[in-house]
Amino acid sequence: MQAGALVSDEVVNRMVQERLAEVDAANGFVLDGYPRTQAQAQHLTAWLEGRGARELVIYLAIDYNIVIARLTGRRQCPRCGTLYNLAYQAPKVDSLCDLDGEKLVVRPDDSEPVIRERLAAYERQTRPVLDYYRAAGRSVIEVDAGRGTPEGVFAEIRGAMETNDCSKDRR
Repeated sequence: MQAGALVSDEVVNRMVQERLAEVDAANGFVLDGYPRTQAQAQHLTAWLEGRGARELVIYLAIDYNIVIARLTGRRQCPRCGTLYNLAYQAPKVDSLCDLDGEKLVVRPDDSEPVIRERLAAYERQTRPVLDYYRAAGRSVIEVDAGRGTPEGVFAEIRGAMETNDCSKDRR
């Protein structure tokens, strides 16, 4: 994680498959950050088809400069876990948690070199997943995650999910 590398497809596929087999995922689920590679996407598609389910891909598009600014400005309270951002939601007192006064920390994977490696890995490994889904005729909805509020982005995602019903009985 600190180097920006990804876990192998085999390990991630197995973990996701085991989790999705749990009873609470029987009526649907949302995956965030998976699949990250075309091999993972192919594995997931085959697994879902074997269960009579279908997928809806929601692509959160965002300018890389916004990603870098958001992540390098992120701070977290090690005691209570509250997240801050120096540019968007700064603490009231510099470097201290508003809730408990604990000194805020920077996650090791929020350094610019690590973020840039993660973005490069995305370009190499994950962007082709979108091409795979589009070529396979899957629904791919693009949401601009760099504008508006988190609530607005959530509303757009929710609307896409409601419009593109992913229930088992509809193909």
